[in-house]
Amino acid sequence: MSLSVALRQTIWERAGNCCEYCQMPQDYDPATFEVDHIVPGKMGGESVEENLALACFKCNNHKGPNIAGIDPVDGSKAFLFDPRNDNWSQHFIWDGPLLLGLTSKGRTTVALLQINVGHRVSHRRQLITEGVFPLSKKS
Repeated sequence: MSLSVALRQTIWERAGNCCEYCQMPQDYDPATFEVDHIVPGKMGGESVEENLALACFKCNNHKGPNIAGIDPVDGSKAFLFDPRNDNWSQHFIWDGPLLLGLTSKGRTTVALLQINVGHRVSHRRQLITEGVFPLSKKS
C-alpha cells in the first residue's frame, strides 16, 4: 500500500498514536503500528482517509481482510467495529485489562481480533499497574 507521508501522518494524529481497535498506545507496544484498510482493497475499499485506521500489529494481523465475523454470544453474523463510522464507547467498555463488547459488533470485534488473549491481557494489566492504560477514549 503506497500512502503519502501526509496521509499517514493524518491517520496517526487522528488516532492519537493508539490502535483504533484495542486502544493500545504505540509507545507501549514494541511492534510498529500499521495503517489498516477498514474495508480491504479486495472488497473495493480505497486507500482514502475515510477507509483507513491505525491498528496495532496484533489487531491488524487478526483482522486481516475480514469486515465481519460471528458474535460469540448468540452466533449471529455481525460486522466488525468501523473506527470511521462507529462510536467506540457505544460498542466497548473496559473491565480492568479486559475489553468487553457491549454490542454484537463489539463482541465480534473483540473475539475476531483476539483482543483478550492471555498475553495481551497481561500486558494491559501491567500498563494499568503503571498507570498508563487505558487512556481516556474519545468517541
